[in-house]
Amino acid sequence: MRNIAQRTENKEEFYRIMADKSKFEIRVAVPGIVQSFNANEQTVTVQPAIRERVRSQSGAMKYVALPLLLDVPVVFPRAGGYVLTMPVAPGDECLVIFGDSCMDAWWSSGGVQNPIEKRRHDLSDGYAIMGTWSQPRKISNYSTNSAQLRTEDGTTHIGIQPGIINLDAATVNINVLNANINASGNVNVVATKEISISGEQGVTIQGKTQSQSW
Repeated sequence: MRNIAQRTENKEEFYRIMADKSKFEIRVAVPGIVQSFNANEQTVTVQPAIRERVRSQSGAMKYVALPLLLDVPVVFPRAGGYVLTMPVAPGDECLVIFGDSCMDAWWSSGGVQNPIEKRRHDLSDGYAIMGTWSQPRKISNYSTNSAQLRTEDGTTHIGIQPGIINLDAATVNINVLNANINASGNVNVVATKEISISGEQGVTIQGKTQSQSW
């Protein structure tokens, strides 16, 4: 600080330099690229995707890659006993945010915990929010009139619009104990090939004017 103070002409310049120095040392968020996924722990190893500008011993400025971030918890929508999961894969992009304090005790035990170290905004305390992407990986055929759960290539998707649900897939498998379809209007089933309906204890199709059992 003394050297900085000697190089500055006034207090305002001194405080500006110190503020800039502090901002460069605080970790907030960085885009990253997943290197591996631990499905058991639900953590990823992430390579930060933006290099850091540092000064070498000779005084020259250069860019260096940040180290791999290990055991980073993934963030998916989860609440009320429900969770949306995805098969995270190497090469996926994400946004890593860094916590205010050491997360270790909370991550291991949950609940409200005391930090076991004094570190602040440290590279060790990252959380990987899956879903951030760069322009080379932008989504093709992005729907602007529906909410979709889809594959990246768009060949399979569930789309929701006001009063409408659309499902597009090559194959749909439904495995349930009981299935009920209640429609106040018509139910239409159209197939370009064979329709097969089977029941171990019979099949009944019933209407107000006629019914048929097999």
